[in-house]
Amino acid sequence: MSLPQFVYKGHGTGNDFILYIDRDGKLEPTADEVRHICDRHFGIGADGLIRLTRPEYVGDLSAGQIALCRDGGAEWFMDYRNADGTLAEMCGNGTRVTTLLAQRAFIAEAPGGAPFKLGTRAGVKTLRSLGALEPYGQDVFQVSLGAGKIGALDTFKVTIPGTAGEAAGTFVDMGNPHVVSVLEDGKATLPAVENLNLTVKPMVSPALETDQNAEFVRIDECDKATNMGRATMRVNERGCGETLSCGTGLGATAVTLCAKTGVSRWDISVRGGLLRVDVSDDDVQLTGAAVIVAKVELL
Repeated sequence: MSLPQFVYKGHGTGNDFILYIDRDGKLEPTADEVRHICDRHFGIGADGLIRLTRPEYVGDLSAGQIALCRDGGAEWFMDYRNADGTLAEMCGNGTRVTTLLAQRAFIAEAPGGAPFKLGTRAGVKTLRSLGALEPYGQDVFQVSLGAGKIGALDTFKVTIPGTAGEAAGTFVDMGNPHVVSVLEDGKATLPAVENLNLTVKPMVSPALETDQNAEFVRIDECDKATNMGRATMRVNERGCGETLSCGTGLGATAVTLCAKTGVSRWDISVRGGLLRVDVSDDDVQLTGAAVIVAKVELL
């Protein structure tokens, strides 16, 4: 078995992970091991698995990608796998939980210390530890996701098999692909966000070259005078289905909402809690809590 004897269970607003630190690069998991341990009935259960290791120990990285990590100041890499065993470019909630684990292992500094540079397949991400911050939680981190690359608004048709209606979707690249549908914009005929059946994978037309995450959003408040909005989001993630939260999906949602409304600061509620997203021309900053639930011995 490639997995260590002890792993950790953690989550970022309900988006849950199995995590471990691989200091020597000897514990790279197989796809079968990821699927087994992430299974909610026959394993521990999680949306994905995260191995925190050195960039040079990640088998699929090119020499150029390893050099970019080093040039960006990232001595550590978040090797993230979806629950189905597939590799993932990026996970916004996962970066926060990974950094909390790194703090507890004295790899990252405590709140108020230097930012933590974390390598991902979507580039180096910078995380700042904010400590307790209401209303977001106790161990709160802010991660710079990078600039979201948005396509033309509402150019995709999004449907959910078995559910009547459709919505217009907007493509956003957050280092991984998203299609965001704002349901209360007068163009959607799908049910309200709370009533969607996202155990079924949404369909996007025209089809993208790669599989995508799909977000469905309701605008709850939008105040242009204060440049502040509130929204509610649900998400179906490729490789694991509906999750309680998706960090890059929150970033993609805020980028879409900013393009539609001009408001760039958003508090967004997901099924797992509340997060803050701030959008600028060259960056999307995600602020939310991280939790380590347990240390688990594998038998």
